[in-house]
Amino acid sequence: MKFPSFLPLLAGALLVASPLAVTAAEAPASSMAAPAKAAISRIDPTFWWVGMKNPKLQLLVHGPGIGGSTVALSYPGVTLDGTQKLENPDYLLVNLTIAPEAKPGKLNLEFRGGKKVTYSYELRQRTTPTDKTKVQGVTSADFVYLLMPDRFANGDPKNDVVKGMNASRVARDSMYARHGGDLKGVEQHFDYLKELGVTAIWPTPVVENDMPKASYHGYALTDYYTVDRRYGSNEDYVRFVQRAHQSGLKVIHDVVLNHMGSKNYLFLEQPAADWFHQWPSFTRSNFRDAAFNDPYAADVDRKLYGEGWFDTTMPDLNQSNPLVATYVIQNFIWWVEYTGLDGYRIDTYPYSDRNFLMQWGEAVLNEFPQLGMFGETWVQGNGQQAFFARNILPPVNGFKSNLPGVTDFQSYYAINEAMTKDAGWTDGIAKLYYALQGDWLYEDPMRNVVFLDNHDLSRFYSVIGEDFAKYKMGLAWLLTTRGIPQLYYGTEVLMKNFSNPDGLVREDFPGGWAGDKKNYFTAAGRTGQAGEAFTYVSKLANYRKTHPALHSGKLTQFIPQDGIYTYFRHSDAGTVMVLMNSNKDEKAVDLSRFAERLNGFSSGVEVTSGATLADLKTARIPARTAWVVELRK
Repeated sequence: MKFPSFLPLLAGALLVASPLAVTAAEAPASSMAAPAKAAISRIDPTFWWVGMKNPKLQLLVHGPGIGGSTVALSYPGVTLDGTQKLENPDYLLVNLTIAPEAKPGKLNLEFRGGKKVTYSYELRQRTTPTDKTKVQGVTSADFVYLLMPDRFANGDPKNDVVKGMNASRVARDSMYARHGGDLKGVEQHFDYLKELGVTAIWPTPVVENDMPKASYHGYALTDYYTVDRRYGSNEDYVRFVQRAHQSGLKVIHDVVLNHMGSKNYLFLEQPAADWFHQWPSFTRSNFRDAAFNDPYAADVDRKLYGEGWFDTTMPDLNQSNPLVATYVIQNFIWWVEYTGLDGYRIDTYPYSDRNFLMQWGEAVLNEFPQLGMFGETWVQGNGQQAFFARNILPPVNGFKSNLPGVTDFQSYYAINEAMTKDAGWTDGIAKLYYALQGDWLYEDPMRNVVFLDNHDLSRFYSVIGEDFAKYKMGLAWLLTTRGIPQLYYGTEVLMKNFSNPDGLVREDFPGGWAGDKKNYFTAAGRTGQAGEAFTYVSKLANYRKTHPALHSGKLTQFIPQDGIYTYFRHSDAGTVMVLMNSNKDEKAVDLSRFAERLNGFSSGVEVTSGATLADLKTARIPARTAWVVELRK
């Protein structure tokens, strides 16, 4: 998610009226487990599992006056550790220990207050440790496709508008309204993604976002345990993940730790004031991540960064409260076990409490060590970016990140400069070299996600002036450099526009709606350069998939000279040489400079064109061209 001060799409669009009260009758059906006359409206987590590595479970019980109740239970292997009242009498915390020998079943919780109420809480059998089709992880062998479900394809028009939800209409001519895309629409185009060479799907958040305005993006969640019904049901999402796995596609779940939407029931009826960062009047974050670890930072700057709200409709969670921390940690363990998803992308990662970030990462990876995880780190500088991933640095202010990878904004800045500025000693294409030179800071830079654009950024094709030669250069770099490549939906068919001022980077994918004049999901509909672009990406992505040197091999890069950047991906399975000429004219290159990697090879084949390099002594590279050359002995 982008800093609101720099993105009118978020800054001005999310203003809403004062919060309204919510009743139990308005709670999602999937959250309602008690009889209609019961005093309990919901319990979070909505159900749990036996066999978890952490035997402790914190239940947040919500209902009129429930805080005055005592609790009793009798279930083999489950111990009641006690209850805790909260400031709001409509909440009660129930703490349990679930022993390893406990069996799945219905756990009857008896609440005794004004009257006795029995709530049947479900304990399920855990499946992820033994089912290898679940939680497959995300690695550098993957090619990630980022999409916005509301803007990708409408597979079920019947769920476009859901009675009782705040957005009461679909308006495709408004960038801030719902457009009707859903999970079924994405699923209907799995074959398209497979043809493109995609191996993992990253949808922006699919959890409920029942906000009056700009609810389509999902980053102001209003129910931690419910899929947005305009995308489908919880059960639909489970089937979506299963069918993706059956199609050879992984699923990355986009999560928000730092904040929620102001229509979330937890904010409308706050369990306690200290569950949120409270200010006398609305106070926005200063968005200065440097304050997180600046040894000279003023206390006020550090407080504003971490405790200021992201936006007026995004209450900032107080994760230093251990009850809040546990609630959030349990939720994201719940989603993995429930669906079998493969990875987490963590929105606004650096904004959260530093101790909480370490607790969250440890808890999630303890239950699912194979889970892929990378955080959004929209920061400046290699050192600052590495600070938020597993790195070789000492702890700072008690913080030592355990996050496997991050979104690599440093290489994003570099590829944009390489395509838009002339080469210099440290400028232009030289930036790519220096972006990767900083990899010594990481435990494993191959876990970082590289990209050309995303839902917060101007589209790459527009940034480079709709220059198709530069476009192919950028895609060649994306699919051959180190790390996990991520493509933003539509980049493969030359979708364009800028994030400022009107947010058109979130347009609908052509062909995703009945009656669209263009349909880029079909080869017949991808005419002209859109078709050529798709073919180029598909050819290179599918080649990458079957050549371990490109996705798992070592990288050797040479200092750029005369506007040409050369690097090699190599392993026992083969060697690929990439030559990038950023100049406006053709350049002759003396390949003898690369002898240490060329020794033993006599020729090469350019992967995308099939052209042969008969010898490896010299090469004449056309202007604005990247060659991806498979070396032959």
